[in-house]
Amino acid sequence: MEAIRDILEKVKAGTVGVDEGLGLLKGQFYHDVGCAKVDLHRERRVGYPEVIYCAGKTSGQVTAILKAMLEREVNILATRASRELYQEIREICPDARYSPLAGAVTIRRKEVKAPPGYIALVTAGTSDLPVAEEAAVTAELFGNRVERIVDVGVAGVHRLFFNLETIRGARVVIVVAGMEGALPSLVGGLVDKPVIAVPTSVGYGASFHGLSALLAMLNSCASGVSVVNIDNGYGAGYIASMINNL
Repeated sequence: MEAIRDILEKVKAGTVGVDEGLGLLKGQFYHDVGCAKVDLHRERRVGYPEVIYCAGKTSGQVTAILKAMLEREVNILATRASRELYQEIREICPDARYSPLAGAVTIRRKEVKAPPGYIALVTAGTSDLPVAEEAAVTAELFGNRVERIVDVGVAGVHRLFFNLETIRGARVVIVVAGMEGALPSLVGGLVDKPVIAVPTSVGYGASFHGLSALLAMLNSCASGVSVVNIDNGYGAGYIASMINNL
């Protein structure tokens, strides 16, 4: 707000013309790089900066967006990024870090105050880990502590029970599952915290690339279970961070 006030004061004083002032004001809200209008105001509005979704973008488009964001002191997350794209990003920003499992690039430019609570991240099977790790990387970049509990699906439900203390201690729980997608319902019936269910596209033919898990989670009889889209680890990590920071 101080930057906007300064521009308005200069227009009022006559040291900056109206048209120039409008251009300066626009620059406070977004940066037009041709292929994209980078939302520079998002962190002020919602508490988190814009995130780069790399799938479907050329490396040139991603790096153009990245350069615009690097002009501001914001933490940067790029999801669905290949290792080849990461190597190109490193040429621009050597301190970029890559999670091969999540396919995510992170750039930390400032410290984020950590909330007192933590997020429990629960996965049904090892094949669900890429989506789960995308959620973890997202939440951690936003300053959250994430406790990972992996491979505790319903095929061996005793594994879940041995980890209930950690899960129940969290302020919010992310549960990632493919196949029949039953795990979020089970967890939802055992905890008094919000459960964010993430269906994955893991499974054989009749799983329909995650549609079976999605429908099972949407039809959960356990109260307190909400569902994000198929393979949307980023969305789960984002909303879990918002809940943990309340």
